[in-house]
Order: sequence, then C-alpha cells, then structure tokens
Amino acid sequence: MARVRLADVAERVGVSTKTVSNVVNGTGYVSAAVRERILATIDELGYRPNLAARQLRNGSSGLIGLCVPSLREPYFAEFASEFVSAAEARGATVLVTQSKGNRDTELSMLECEDLPAVDGLVFSPLTLTPEDTAARRSRVPLVLIGEHGEALASDTITHVGPDNAAAAELATRHLIEDGRRRIAAVGVQVHDPSGTGQVRYEGYRRALAAAGIPEDPDLLVSVDRFNRAEGSDAVERLIADGVEFDGLFCFNDSLAFGALYTLGVHRIAVPETVRVVGYDNIEEGGFVVPPLTTIDPGLQSSTDLILDLLVGARKAEGGHIPTPHTLVER
Repeated sequence: MARVRLADVAERVGVSTKTVSNVVNGTGYVSAAVRERILATIDELGYRPNLAARQLRNGSSGLIGLCVPSLREPYFAEFASEFVSAAEARGATVLVTQSKGNRDTELSMLECEDLPAVDGLVFSPLTLTPEDTAARRSRVPLVLIGEHGEALASDTITHVGPDNAAAAELATRHLIEDGRRRIAAVGVQVHDPSGTGQVRYEGYRRALAAAGIPEDPDLLVSVDRFNRAEGSDAVERLIADGVEFDGLFCFNDSLAFGALYTLGVHRIAVPETVRVVGYDNIEEGGFVVPPLTTIDPGLQSSTDLILDLLVGARKAEGGHIPTPHTLVER
C-alpha cells in the first residue's frame, strides 16, 4: 500500500499542498474551518497515523524518547520494559534506542535529532559534558537518569534517580554488620570521576570510615565495563594476587553474577566464606544460587516520577530529584 502524501491530503480537501504543510507543521495562517477539514482528512487517510493531527489538536504527540547506553545490560533492559509499560498505562508510546556510549550519537540524541515530535526525552548519557547540555538547542523536555546524568543536573536540566553514594554505603554497611572486614569493591573506575564506579566507590569509602575500617588499595578492583565477564575476572585477579577477602560489594548485579561464578569455580562458599552484595535488583538475582542480596534503586518510583514530569502535572524544574532505595536481603 502506497504511503499517503501531503499532496493526497491536499487533493482530498481541495487546498494546496502548502496549506496542508502549514497545518502539519504549525506554520502560516490557515482558517479554523479549513484546518479542521485538513485534520479530519489526515485522520481519514492515515497520513503519519494520527501523529500530526494528535499533536496539533492536543499539543502532544503521545511519544516519549528513551535512550540508554545498552539494552544488553539487564538493568537497562528492565528499566526500558518498566518504563514502556508505565507509559502505556498513561496513553503514551515510548521510542527506545541505545547510544552504546558513542559521543556523536549522544550529542544527536541530546538535540532530539531524527526523533518524530516527541513530548520528552529520557536519557542516560555516558559522554556528555556540562558544556554540551548548556549548549542544547532543542526545547524538548529532558530528564536525565544514571550516575553520569546526575553530574549534569543543573537549574534547567532535571535528573531523577537514587542517591547512589548513600545506597552504596548501605550495601557496604550491610556487609560490615555481618562481620565482614575484608570487603572488596568490585567496579572502581577512577578514570571517570562522575561515573557509576566513582560514585558508588564514595559510598563504599564512607561506610568503611564510619566503621573505623582502614581502606586497603588491594581490595579496590577496577573494571572497564559492568558485565559478568569483568566481575568474574575481578575475582580471579583477587585470588591470583593472594588478596584475602570475606566480602564483595559489586557495583552492579551483572558484576556480582560474574563474581559468584568464579567463587563457585574455586569452591569458595557463599555466603559462609565470602558474602556478596550487588546493586540494581534485577530479576535474575532472585534465581541464582545462592540468591543475591542487592540494592533496589527504586525503578518503579523513578519511572512514575519521570512520567509525572513529562506527561503529568508535575513540572520539571531542574536539579536532582532523589528516589528511594532499599536493601533487598536474600
């Protein structure tokens, strides 16, 4: 079936293509009567199915963009699923894409290039700078998520999410209260001062200091990516280097799954010899052996709040808006 063109709408209504274009793009003057006839014909012929007509009538397209670094990572996949379902319940449709941490892609997404008239953008960036967000030209409402996004929050840029340092402190304190004193931090990323690794490392440090436990550099395990392979390799390095440890705070659940695998390969009992805590509370954590204790970053409350800001009555006023986090003990 051939795609409906502006010319098809114009011919049906009996006006020029330019007049139809003015209505679709909200430019020029068109009388109310002709405007209504064009909108009715757009609906009838299915020109860009109802999107242009809906946006012009209601001031809203009903579309929201969501850009995350990678849908291969369980947390972002679960966030996207939860967000799409919550948006559908409010009558909105979500367009999901991934940046893969590519700076050109993130700059394009920041300006909402190639996005069809979205009402708002939810974005978890990895490479953007405060200068990038300050120079943003797009007027599409923007809500940032993720630790790097929190560092970009400003008077005009809104970030939604938990207090990551406080949540990491809670996870580490849980291990300390269980009697662990040699707690390895798996996920340190000193090269990115505003990234996930550094923020969660700060919470780890605060918990140790509060308990009077000296920080041991041998227990700080760096990774390049937050995935299972890196978690497995991190524990392999600890064991190969002869580092004694009785607890692992893994900076996300994927790292923790890799760590659990390697502990199992080396027949190190969990939790008797080494207790492991993760971060993200992804569904899989309840079905590994043993089940994973983790931080729940408040995914549902975050999605509800974001939708309140983008399609609800609450106005995004800039700055960081915290969401609750909890420890899920298993």
